[in-house]
Amino acid sequence: MKLGFIGLGAMGRPMALNLMKGGHEMAVWARRAQSAQPLLDAGARAFATPAEVARNSDVVFTMVTAGQDVEAVVLGQDGIVHGARAGSVVIDCSTIPTATIRRVGMALREKQIELLDAPVSGGEPGAVAGTLSIMVGGDETVFERVRALLACIGKTLVYIGPMGAGQVAKAANQLALVVSIQGIAEAMVFARANGVDFEPIWKALMQGLAGSKMLEIVGQRMMQREFVMGIDASLHHKDAHIVLQTAKESCTATPGAALAAQAFNALFSEPGTRWDSAAILKVLEAASGFPEREGR
Repeated sequence: MKLGFIGLGAMGRPMALNLMKGGHEMAVWARRAQSAQPLLDAGARAFATPAEVARNSDVVFTMVTAGQDVEAVVLGQDGIVHGARAGSVVIDCSTIPTATIRRVGMALREKQIELLDAPVSGGEPGAVAGTLSIMVGGDETVFERVRALLACIGKTLVYIGPMGAGQVAKAANQLALVVSIQGIAEAMVFARANGVDFEPIWKALMQGLAGSKMLEIVGQRMMQREFVMGIDASLHHKDAHIVLQTAKESCTATPGAALAAQAFNALFSEPGTRWDSAAILKVLEAASGFPEREGR
């Protein structure tokens, strides 16, 4: 099958490579030529615009940062909509607001182009390994048509519901994650304020009901004070605000997400650093009046 891929960053590049390993032809477009080079080295063809990618593809994947980026590459000047054929499929794997993907999907539907919103979870390691969890919204028959393609990039494929349902699922996933990160940081600050080292508490929590993959990974990074790189906090910052936007539109109470968003806001009041999400601990320590410290 002829595929296209737009958005060749840390996630999109290995996803596109895994699709090519599945034996599919690949057309690509990237804002930065160097991002596409590993795909070109593997046999992909580069095109000048998203429209040209779509013109040479049966299915086009997009994996970009924000809602406005999706609208630009799909509906903008030289966007996918201007090159895609009726009956072709766009699969957007970005994490963006539900209202945005529904708006894009309706515009494509007017041109008889199908859209699946298929945000992913699993981070860069999952993208490289092809083991992402993919939450899909859209027409279920279209999902079944492209299931084999999604299986090239993901291990867990879940059809959620109609258009936009994938983004609702991803927002729910991220809500649980950011509230968990906030909770772990609060627990660590609480222990410090009461004169107890968090490491033995962490060991006990990991064996009880509070144990989780997030506690395992982020808890260790907080204890080791590894606050740069790792899990890019800017993505969780964006996701927390997507949750709040969607919650406002649906009149939903999400107080935990609001608190986590405030902590991420405070973290990014210090520009210029690529913070790991574990750095939320610094924000809560400062709010509790603790002096800056290195190590545990």
